[in-house]
Amino acid sequence: MSEVELFPGYVSPLGLGTIPFEDIARFSGIELLQRIIDREYAAPPISALLNFALTEVSEGRAVFRGLPGERHLNPLGGVHGGWAATIMDSALACSVQTLLEKGEAYTTAEFKVNLIRPITPKTGEVVCEGRVVHKGRTLAVSEATLKDGQGKLLAFGTETCSIFPVANLAAR
Repeated sequence: MSEVELFPGYVSPLGLGTIPFEDIARFSGIELLQRIIDREYAAPPISALLNFALTEVSEGRAVFRGLPGERHLNPLGGVHGGWAATIMDSALACSVQTLLEKGEAYTTAEFKVNLIRPITPKTGEVVCEGRVVHKGRTLAVSEATLKDGQGKLLAFGTETCSIFPVANLAAR
């Protein structure tokens, strides 16, 4: 595996990849995410494609930092709303993952994003913080904000995740 720079200052020395399937049963959700931050696992491939990375986790909380750039532009020259939606989905879902027990998995069932301000390559580094609002046995709800370096709100979103046994994941 080779080192990959996700964006300036955020490097994945193990390259790109996914969490080993067998580890999902061995570690809790927060432990798995902390292992990504600690660079014990490769960065997810989506991180390199979209210039963002998971930078902090705590119970019920996940923080991503990202750098929108020229390759994320729509035809009119703004950063595509899908870029904001993807970093939001990542923070929303990973905040839920922080509360999962060993052997539990999740998937996004529904999410909504309100784009408040335009994002351009000049926006600079952004911070997306997801927080769990409610976690039950089979469903969890989270909310997130996306802010620029001055703390201005760029987007707000909510998400519902389904929670299920890891055995229900398609084998990789």
